[in-house]
Formats: sequence, structure tokens, C-alpha cells
Amino acid sequence: MGTVSDGVSQGKDLSRLRQMYQLILGAADEGIYGLDREGRTTFVNDAAIEILGWKEEELIGVLLHDIHHHSHEDGSHYPREECPIFATLRDGKVHRASNEVFWRSCGTSLPVEYTSTPIWEDGELQGALVVFRDVSEQREADRAREAAYLEIKGLKEQLELERDYLRQEINFNANFGEIIGDSQALKRTLSQIEAVAATNTSVLILGESGVGKEMIARAIHNHSERSNAPMVKVNCASIPQDLFESEFFGHVRGSFTGAHRDRVGRLELANGGTLFLDEVGEIPLDLQGKLLRALQEQEFERIGDEKTLSVDVRIVAATNRDLATEVRQGRFREDLYYRLSVFPIDVPPLRDRVADIIPLAQHFLNHFIQEQGREPLHMTRQGAELLKGHAWPGNIRELKNVVERALILSGNSVLRLDLALPNATLENESAESAIEGPDFLTDSEFRRLEKANIIKALRSAGWKISGEQGAAKLLGIKPSTLAYRMSVFNIKKP
Repeated sequence: MGTVSDGVSQGKDLSRLRQMYQLILGAADEGIYGLDREGRTTFVNDAAIEILGWKEEELIGVLLHDIHHHSHEDGSHYPREECPIFATLRDGKVHRASNEVFWRSCGTSLPVEYTSTPIWEDGELQGALVVFRDVSEQREADRAREAAYLEIKGLKEQLELERDYLRQEINFNANFGEIIGDSQALKRTLSQIEAVAATNTSVLILGESGVGKEMIARAIHNHSERSNAPMVKVNCASIPQDLFESEFFGHVRGSFTGAHRDRVGRLELANGGTLFLDEVGEIPLDLQGKLLRALQEQEFERIGDEKTLSVDVRIVAATNRDLATEVRQGRFREDLYYRLSVFPIDVPPLRDRVADIIPLAQHFLNHFIQEQGREPLHMTRQGAELLKGHAWPGNIRELKNVVERALILSGNSVLRLDLALPNATLENESAESAIEGPDFLTDSEFRRLEKANIIKALRSAGWKISGEQGAAKLLGIKPSTLAYRMSVFNIKKP
């Protein structure tokens, strides 16, 4: 039999053991609860009291779930039978939770992660040990990280779009460069650009296809206070009708079939800069109202998003259509037309810029020679005359194509424009057959003959150049061509 001293010794050991356990529990940073088989609190450590604010005497002997685990984060009831802590008391297994809340004594909730571990004694389930920790800072860090990720994602998408626009701009500059020419018609256009560029006025650029309307738009943007911000182009003729809103305003993921990610619209991308609406006359009538509202209010919503976004953009539009006629015929909204055409600019066709044809052609030739690594080619006087005498229905775009085609067809010294211009060969053959006999004219003789022929036609027309009875009509050439040749030959009215 054990002695009394043995019992006293065992009691002291048990007391020291309990004190040691209490010291360990008190030193822990995590909150710790002990539960009996019914889920009543048997002990609580200092960290749990500090984290949740419940005093020890308020918890001991009370069902823990009813104190701080009775509701979900949204306030809805949390049934005790669904509680993972009480599941441990039923099945004797470890249960963990990472997306729940405990309620403080002040009535506010606290996001927590916890583990409920069964307590066994002599093979019987006696209760559970609940260890939890406050994850508020972690959740806040997660939210900040998610917000930063979304911001970075949005910036990445915007940078990708700006990169695409930058590539387009680089290609444009490589193909066209600066505005080239010294004709009076071009000078009038440049003076209009200079007058309107420094303002925020909406500009409508009018002109035939191929005259360089985008180049005029870029000149307006580059000479404005917005030149450091992007100029974003929208080719209204190439956007499918069902994608119009997404292209202009953007969308959020899942807003429609195929919207797998958020998309920044062109209007938002142009914020602080210029939005260039190319071929604006091609916008479907039923979509013009939505565009008008966004331009007037400088506000819009992405598809599928309730948040209104504000932007600051300048509008420059371009078209080869007669929008005034489109308005009268009901194909274009009158209010949108007046919103866009505050300052119209007419870009002259190439046939009215005869003096600019050769400088433009030489610019394109130099570019293509460098691009293709060719030896320099010489443009002959006859070739230049062919260019100046052509009608250029495709304007500058056609001239560029002709020069590139001539370079491909030429040898190593002379640019064969006669092979690249349509109908040039037929015109040469007709000219050769018109000269009968074995004799031919030198270039100076031909020039004197041409000058005399022009003067004769001018005298016959009473020195009237254009019109039905003008010299240009008698000679079968355009008035602008006749005016240019008169300047070359220094022909002046007496």
C-alpha cells in the first residue's frame, strides 16, 4: 500500500503539471478552448479572451457554439449540428475550418481559422480541444493582393492594347511619314489644322478614300496639348454590329457568351487623349444614339458592369461620305452629325495637288528602296509627267501602290513608271503612232511644241483655264494639270 507521503507527492506533481499546462496555454498566441462531451466550455486561455473579449466566467460551463459561433458572417443562423467543432464530439475526428467567423463580445464578427481535435481518455471520447487564430490581417492582405492583381491585370490589358496601337502608329509613320507637299490646296488644310489643334473642339475630316484622313487626324493630335496621351483609332467600318458596344465601351467577364475576361474599351483607352473615329458614317443607325450619349456625357458603362466610368477624350472623326446627305435621307442622326462636325476639314484629292505628286512619289520611292535594300533608282522626266497626268482616283494610297509596283518591275537604274501605271502603255503606243515618218523631236523641241500648243489653246479660250469653254477642256486635261504646266513653262496671261 502507498503511504500518505506518496499521495501528497503525487498531488504536488499533478498540481505542477496543471500549472505547466496553464503556462503553456497562456503563452500560446492562438486562442484555445476546451470542451466537454456536450460542447460546454471547460477552460479558455488568455489569447482567446483577448481576441474575442469574452471573460472566462462568461464561458465556463456554457455551450461554446451559442456564444461565438451561432451565425454566419452574413448574420444568418448557423445550426449547431452543422458546426465542425460539434462534429468532432460526434465522430471523434479532427475537423478544420478556414472560412468562418467567431463573434466577439461586442457583437462584431472576426474571420478565423480553427482546428477541432478530439480528447480521448481510456478509449472514450471526453471532449475536444479547439485552437483558433485571427486571420483578419491575412484576409486584408488577400483582398489587397486581389485588388492589386486586378489592377495589374487591367493595366496589362491596357498596355497590350496600347502596344498594338503603337505598332499601328509605327507602321503608319513608316508608310506615310510627315505630311508632304507645298500645293496651295494642302496649305489651306494645314492652316486649318494649326487653327484647331490647340483646342478641344470636335473635328470632322472629310475627303475621298485614300487622301490621308488619318494622317490629318494624327497631325491634329500631335499638335494638341493631348499629344503625350494616346490617339486611339476605331475603324467603324470593320466592327461587327454585335461587337460594337464591346469595342467602344468594353465588357466584364461573363457579360455575354465569349466574354472570358474583362476588356478595356477604346473610349476608356483614349482617356486623356484623342479618339479617332475613322469611317464614322458606317456606324449603324441604331447604335449611333449610344455613342452620342457617351460622347456628350463623357460617361459610359462597360457591358455587364453597373459602375459608371468617366473619361476625358477629344473626338476627331473622318468619313468619305456626305454626312449632310446621309442625315437628310435618315441614315445618320442629325444630333450626332452636329456633335462631330463642329470644325470640318476638307482634305483635297491628289488631282487637286498636282504640285505635290512628285515629292510624294519620291518619298515613297526612297522608303521602298530602303525597305527592300535596293540600289537607288532614277525617276525620269517622262515618268514624272506620267504621274502628273494621271487622274489618281485612289489618291495618295494609289500613288504609293504605283511607286511600289514600279520598283518591283524596274531594273537597277530607271524607275519604270510606264509599266506600273494603268493604261500607260496604251497611251505611249498612241503617242508613237501619232508621229508619222522617220523624223522625231528632241526633248527641247517637244517642250517648245507643247508650250506653243498650250498658249494656242489658252488664246482660243480667251485665257480661261477651267469650265466648258476653258483651255483645259480643249486640251483634254484637268484644270489643275494645266495650271501646273503653265507654271513649269512660265506661261502668263498677257
